[in-house]
Amino acid sequence: MDKLSSILQLREMLRQLERDVGLEDLSRFERDVLLAAHGLCKRPGDVISSEQIREHALVRSAAQATFYRALRVLLARGLLERAAESKAKSYIVRSDLVGTPLPLG
Repeated sequence: MDKLSSILQLREMLRQLERDVGLEDLSRFERDVLLAAHGLCKRPGDVISSEQIREHALVRSAAQATFYRALRVLLARGLLERAAESKAKSYIVRSDLVGTPLPLG
């Protein structure tokens, strides 16, 4: 199997996984922001800042407006929530909601 065929096969498997857990309605960049945020958490419920997410390799190169638009979508869909009793721009990833029907927000 050549390299492009391998990449295609992996990409198709990833798309199926994303469909299986209900992330197919998110844009590719919104999924990247969610995955970057999740990857920064050591435990469920960890609080992370937008600056931490913004510096992640998956999203670092995007325009600031695109990044904050993706955050708003993830907040509206309930996949991120603002951290209680924390300063602004702090979030908790709701990975427990992945795989459940989400509002279209």
